[in-house]
Amino acid sequence: MKKSGVLAKSSWIALAVTVVVIGVMASCCTTIDSASVGIKFKKWSSNAALKGGVEGTCRGWVWYNPITESIFEYPTYIQRVTYEPFTVNPKDAAIFSMTPTLAYQIDEAKAVDIFVKYRKPVRELEMGYINTCIFEAYRTCANNYTSDELMANRAKFENEVRARLDESMNREGFIVREFTTKIDPPASLTAAINAKNEAVQNALKAENKVKEAEAEAKIAIAKAKGEAEAQRIQGDGEAYYNRVVAASLNALLVQQYAIEKWDGKLPTYNGSNALPFINLTK
Repeated sequence: MKKSGVLAKSSWIALAVTVVVIGVMASCCTTIDSASVGIKFKKWSSNAALKGGVEGTCRGWVWYNPITESIFEYPTYIQRVTYEPFTVNPKDAAIFSMTPTLAYQIDEAKAVDIFVKYRKPVRELEMGYINTCIFEAYRTCANNYTSDELMANRAKFENEVRARLDESMNREGFIVREFTTKIDPPASLTAAINAKNEAVQNALKAENKVKEAEAEAKIAIAKAKGEAEAQRIQGDGEAYYNRVVAASLNALLVQQYAIEKWDGKLPTYNGSNALPFINLTK
């Protein structure tokens, strides 16, 4: 009986040791996704050769001493973030609202440098360093434009902002992949632009109406010319008909008049009897 109790106690001790060992092993191991880069560093290091205590990068299963070492992870796939609107001022001190959307990627070759310099996760970097770069690029580029110039050259302005971001962010290890901006001008400028556009539209409508009236007038003129030409042709035909009819009637009237004046006696011409005006053979 005493022996079985000892065995049971030993089993519990073995189980407890096993649990402790497993727990220790779990705390000494982590995994780094293939789409990320892990940075293994010593919490306390007097080795000057280790920049920021970093021993190197790692992926997959990583073993470390949780007491003296730690693992930091950066994703290397594309990150996308849309920032809250902020305002900038062009030359004439108008207030423009900018809402940028940025897609970027951490340069794996510079991941250690980013960690040594900032020691912050990507979300804190987005709201800190990257946000500062974006605001500075917008502020600097906007100062080169008046309000009208900025509205007329949005694509150029955005390209200039992108170029400054490429320069500042790429240098630090952040690769800009995509960059777009929603630009909202001041309400007064928007109203002026709308009024100008309306005036242009009204001018176009008026111009179209003039062209339409001119076209209708040309159609009416062409129609009138056609009718006049048709009437002329008809009149020429009627006149020709009347002339022919008149000529025929004149001959018949002469004959009729001769008949009416004839006394029934046949005149004699050079020994022959003939009707001077009537052809009785017809």
